[in-house]
Amino acid sequence: MKTFLPLITLIALTTSAFAAKEGWLDDLAKAKAQASAEGKRILLDFTGSDWCGWCKKLDAEVFSQQEFKDYAAKKLVLVEVDFPKGFKLPEATQKQNEALSKKYKVQGYPTIIVTSPSGTKKGELGYMPGGPKAFIKALEKAK
Repeated sequence: MKTFLPLITLIALTTSAFAAKEGWLDDLAKAKAQASAEGKRILLDFTGSDWCGWCKKLDAEVFSQQEFKDYAAKKLVLVEVDFPKGFKLPEATQKQNEALSKKYKVQGYPTIIVTSPSGTKKGELGYMPGGPKAFIKALEKAK
């Protein structure tokens, strides 16, 4: 039993490293289907989740706040488009993320792209001070 516990812990940590944040998808096809069915826009968060300081700041100040979570639940389908350095994503996710980065001409992180359910770009944001209120206000302008 003692030898299995470290192995189970390692598997759990490794598996969670590949998963998008809670409440976020990492598959654009699923996001498009959900957005179409629910009449929501898609928010793509281009991030370096394990190394980008501004990405971590945006996550802490906006994405992890209840005010943003409540807004997103009503209006958005959230997609994490991650470019980590400390771990590898599944190959299909990595290829999708690279294609999305090229499609939307992402130059740095964090870059937030807001799209229609079909993927048509409606707006672009980055980190901004002011927490959820300022971020939501900017999102509302991206209609």
